[in-house]
Amino acid sequence: MYARRRHIYFAMMGTCLTLFVLAWGVVRLWSVPVAVGMCVVAMVIPPVAAMIANRRGPEDRWWDDPSGDPKSDEWWDELDGKKRPR
Repeated sequence: MYARRRHIYFAMMGTCLTLFVLAWGVVRLWSVPVAVGMCVVAMVIPPVAAMIANRRGPEDRWWDDPSGDPKSDEWWDELDGKKRPR
C-alpha cells in the first residue's frame, strides 16, 4: 500500500510541475488569467499530495507500537486481549 501512496504522490507532484511549466511557458501567450488560474490549482496540489502520502491506511498497524510506558502498554494489551511476554 505504501508504494501506491508513493506513486500517487509523485503523479500529483508531476502534475503540479506540469501545470506551472505549461501555464507560464505556453498558456500565458494566449490568456494570462487562465495561466494564473492554472498556478492557483498547482498551488493547492502539494499540500493535498502530502496529506495523501502521509495518511495511514487500514493495514498500517501503528496502534501496535509500544508507547514506552510499561504500565500503559500492559493496560492497552489487556484491553486488546493480548498477552505480552515478560
